[in-house]
Amino acid sequence: MGWRDTPRLDVRTRGWVLAAAAACLVPLLLQLRPALALAIAITGIAGTALSWRRPLPIVARLLVALLLLAVVLAAMRFSFGRDTGCALLAAMLAVKPTETSSVRDARSLVGFALFAPFATFLLDQGPLSLGLGSVAAVLALAALQRLAELASGVIDAPGARRRLLGAIRMAALGLPFALAAFWLFPRLATPLWGVPERALARPGLSGEMSPGQWLDLMTDDSPALRARFFGAVPAMDQMYWRGPVLWHYDGRTWRQSGWMGAIPPADARTGTPAWDYEIALEPTDRRQLVALDLPLAAPPDARLSLDHGLHVRRPLSTLTRWRLRSAPPLAYEPVLKVTLRQAALRLPDGFNPRTLALARQWRQDAGGDDAAIVRRALAWIRSDFGYTLDTPLPGRHAVDEFLFDTQAGYCEHFSASFVVLMRAAGIPARVVTGYAGGYRNPIGDYWLVRRSDAHAWAEVWLDGPGWTRVDPTAAVAPERIYDTLADRAPGAGFGDLAPAVDMADWLRRGWNDFVLGFDAARQREMFRPLGLEATPWQLAALSGAIAVLALALAAWLVARREDERDSVLRAWHLLGRRYARIGLGRAQDEPALAWAGRVAAARPDGAPALVALSRRFARWRYARQQGDASVAHALARDLRAHRP
Repeated sequence: MGWRDTPRLDVRTRGWVLAAAAACLVPLLLQLRPALALAIAITGIAGTALSWRRPLPIVARLLVALLLLAVVLAAMRFSFGRDTGCALLAAMLAVKPTETSSVRDARSLVGFALFAPFATFLLDQGPLSLGLGSVAAVLALAALQRLAELASGVIDAPGARRRLLGAIRMAALGLPFALAAFWLFPRLATPLWGVPERALARPGLSGEMSPGQWLDLMTDDSPALRARFFGAVPAMDQMYWRGPVLWHYDGRTWRQSGWMGAIPPADARTGTPAWDYEIALEPTDRRQLVALDLPLAAPPDARLSLDHGLHVRRPLSTLTRWRLRSAPPLAYEPVLKVTLRQAALRLPDGFNPRTLALARQWRQDAGGDDAAIVRRALAWIRSDFGYTLDTPLPGRHAVDEFLFDTQAGYCEHFSASFVVLMRAAGIPARVVTGYAGGYRNPIGDYWLVRRSDAHAWAEVWLDGPGWTRVDPTAAVAPERIYDTLADRAPGAGFGDLAPAVDMADWLRRGWNDFVLGFDAARQREMFRPLGLEATPWQLAALSGAIAVLALALAAWLVARREDERDSVLRAWHLLGRRYARIGLGRAQDEPALAWAGRVAAARPDGAPALVALSRRFARWRYARQQGDASVAHALARDLRAHRP
């Protein structure tokens, strides 16, 4: 049969095929930008409706595909990468039903549609994506089964429930192999495809800070990390999660110092209590960790820099977990080297003349009392400054404009301006970025820190205690806080739905811990309770052995004709295979009674039982009445029990 002679689709088969394609497309659309996903969905629905009776002309299909291609590229700003590729896949899948009219076309559509759940996993590995992908796979198997029946010319007509159950059984055959591959196949230290572009496009702690850069970050409620404490828990006013430390200022942008990462951490004497905790850090594709201020030591595969920043060897491309210890500093680098003092006092020429003049005046008034200058600056902020997110972009003299003109902003403005003012007054200072606070989930008893908790504060060096944390943003008087993102806890504003939101995040945390957090290190540790040290080669051999067993199980089930729905026919075929082992198997076109007579001539001793079973089977097969379930059950039982 040529490809032009393949059977046409009937209405019911077309419904199964389109349902499978739609189920494959839905999880991928959920990962795209809402407007783009809506455009693709509308195109798919409209195209399917217009081509229901006959395929659209090739010119019309080409125009729709080109138009949708242009929409996708424009929405992705003509950037080419994984996200754009997944969006193009979704667009082509939405157009594909417009040329589907035969069994061959339908098989092509279902096969192509199965790429969509795989593409979804490139963008998101959450439980929702897995659940929707599993549903799509089951519907695809059911559609392929229906297509096989249509192509063979013998269409069974089970209900939707029976067809779906059959597809679930087929999918379950591959479950042992899938589990073996997940748990045992050697894991790579980093994913082959890195972090999606949409994750990289999110603002974050990037090692630099420019005017207005953090506004998008502070409105992003996605999780940054989750922390679990073992023992003492810091108070909220001590929950400063230390990230990149910014030393260099060019008049507009603050940046991290690269060379300080190669110097051992500065001396620090810490107080009590010491906090013991574990963080699960969301992927950032950067090499910067965050830790409570002040980390006592670096965990394995990480190092502490001079300014107590934590850096890792490989980009954080996946969810990672880190066990850490921190304590509040009492004396942090009490002796400051000349080179570091110069770096912490350096300011660019030609910027912020009013701030420099004010700092010189304060230095003249305070003499050698650095702490008095710090207190004076905080008092000024408390009396005259306000907190707001509605700030204009500054001009050349950003610090002057903030301190003398607007006198309102958020942490980015307060910390940067405070450090410039301190440096201008001769006090070594630097900007520290990270997160502040967090939200305690009462269900899982862990702390959730979101990207919107990003914060910047200052550290000034004072004679005696050394580096001292100063948070100028916290000095703003409560009555001068004009607009904030203060109520940002998950479930805030949801009223009675807050427990459900907490439960959803707790479930997501569990998924992260047991699925996404199962990396190469945890795989190596999996066999240690048994006293085994599994190498990658041993894991590969074990997963291969389980895969072979899984394939053998599938072959055995196929040999047993478990795909045969009717229990009586399944037992009858099994009986024939038993007699075939002694050379008396039934020919494919041999009637039941004729076969029984042939066996009786060869083996008279066992003939009566086989003849009786064959007569019962013939009556059931060719003269049965509807509703004789009890008769069928008894016959199947006796057929299974009979042995040659």
